[in-house]
Amino acid sequence: MMKRLIVALLLIVAAVCLFGCEKKKTKVIMATEVGFAPYEYYKGSDVVGIDPDIAAEIAKEMGVELEIMNMNFDTIPDAIKTGRADFAAAGMSITDERKQVVDFSIEYATSEQVIIVLADSPIKTPADLAGKVVAVQEGTVADLYLNDFVADAKTLPSKKYFEAVSNLTTGRADAILLDKLPAQEIVKTAANLIILPEPLFTDKYALAVQKGNKELLDTINKVLTRLIAEGKIDELTLKHLQ
Repeated sequence: MMKRLIVALLLIVAAVCLFGCEKKKTKVIMATEVGFAPYEYYKGSDVVGIDPDIAAEIAKEMGVELEIMNMNFDTIPDAIKTGRADFAAAGMSITDERKQVVDFSIEYATSEQVIIVLADSPIKTPADLAGKVVAVQEGTVADLYLNDFVADAKTLPSKKYFEAVSNLTTGRADAILLDKLPAQEIVKTAANLIILPEPLFTDKYALAVQKGNKELLDTINKVLTRLIAEGKIDELTLKHLQ
């Protein structure tokens, strides 16, 4: 009788744990596209940058490990929507279209969309993009909003920024439109490329989570608020621009 009672109790405990105990989360997955320095880039085989450093602080706050998932930029919103990744940290601009798919954190950075041209290009101002072919990264705000500012410019989308640079230097494009900090990184090592002094427009960056995931969003906002108040975002930007 005692053995039967012990077995019955063990079965009850197992059932309670099976149906009532949640498995403790041991990692958080960040979706990004590596190759957007200084926000995310490779240093050897490691993914480093402003966003991975912020993500590491989020993982630390949660008491879990950080896993970075590299993918094409235009696939990131769907990865968050379907739960393949927990949040996106990818120099992602806040747009009305993306708000339909994901929830955004507070803003943590402001960026200008600038124009890269060949040093001897006749293009001197954003107005000169009229009728020109402009290389952009697919799915970015440059791709989405170029024609809101220059109605008759023609976009030439590519998956990676190095493809956009190739399109410019080989004559398939007349200019590149992209975020200011990555643009500065590109022209550092390309003597024949320059950034025009006048930006086309300004946008804001935020992290993205699956819609309705308030617990994770609150944690991310808590960490971002602290990092901003401590001046850490500015420190990280200077660190990864060196």
